[in-house]
Amino acid sequence: MRSSRVSGYVFTVIAATCWGLLGPVARVAFAEGVSALEVAFWRAALGGGLFAVHVLALAYGRRIAPSGAHRRLQIHRADMPAIVAFGVIGVALFYGAYQLAVQAGGAALASVLLYTAPAWVAGMGAAFLNEPLTRRKQVAVALTLGGVAAIALGGTAGVTLTVLGIAWGLTSGLVYASYYPFGIYYFERYVPAAVFAVALPVGAVLLAPWIAFTTKSAAAWTALIAIAVVSTYGAYLAYGAALQRLPASRASIVATLEPVVAAVAAGIWWDEDLGLWGYAGALLIVAAGVITAREGEQNSDGKRTEPEM
Repeated sequence: MRSSRVSGYVFTVIAATCWGLLGPVARVAFAEGVSALEVAFWRAALGGGLFAVHVLALAYGRRIAPSGAHRRLQIHRADMPAIVAFGVIGVALFYGAYQLAVQAGGAALASVLLYTAPAWVAGMGAAFLNEPLTRRKQVAVALTLGGVAAIALGGTAGVTLTVLGIAWGLTSGLVYASYYPFGIYYFERYVPAAVFAVALPVGAVLLAPWIAFTTKSAAAWTALIAIAVVSTYGAYLAYGAALQRLPASRASIVATLEPVVAAVAAGIWWDEDLGLWGYAGALLIVAAGVITAREGEQNSDGKRTEPEM
């Protein structure tokens, strides 16, 4: 039991590291002349292909060794519109907004603003799911707002604090929050890999018309492939493995390492520095995420979710 928990934390750290490297690696592609939306496109297209292969492998495994009850691999026709909508919002808009935030304000800033998602989740839960806006959630929202305000005062070397950069970062956080209500039902009903195998290609198709594709260098392709393999497919797999060993709320607390990894990597690699105010704001936003996750842990029954990726 103890070894299972330890491995769960290890998998969560791996997932947070993979996600945290997304922005710094994307900047390699930007430096090679690849646009933000094209980076988002290849993340969705290549990642979707990897998940499709994964689903085929799972289907083959079930045929040769059927056992027990499984989550569905094949998306039911009635649920397909919702999966497609997730591809529009949770892939095309989310992936695009995040890369535009990285391009406009830097990898560290984009990753920190992404973690405004728990505050958005609290608001969405109160507005649409009849979830009470408890005192803890109110504190988390207040910390998030304070963090964003502090970030607006910060930024030094390598970080461009513009209205556009902050707006795209907040948009990515808002859209990322949609994973919560969507996942409550569809990631429990279907194998998550099956959902991503459909949603990611949908997102890629929607992003394609906005892109002027260019010839890419070997360095650009290396960055794009790394984003798809490490920061998309690998990160989701690691997080799925973590959720087999830890309660979701506890894993989400450890996953707040993501903006820390992004800030450290961006600082070493690209000389990004959020400045004193910026780091203070980042700390407030991460604290808000931890508070929200702790609330979820106290309200849960302690059971683990066991997604079959």
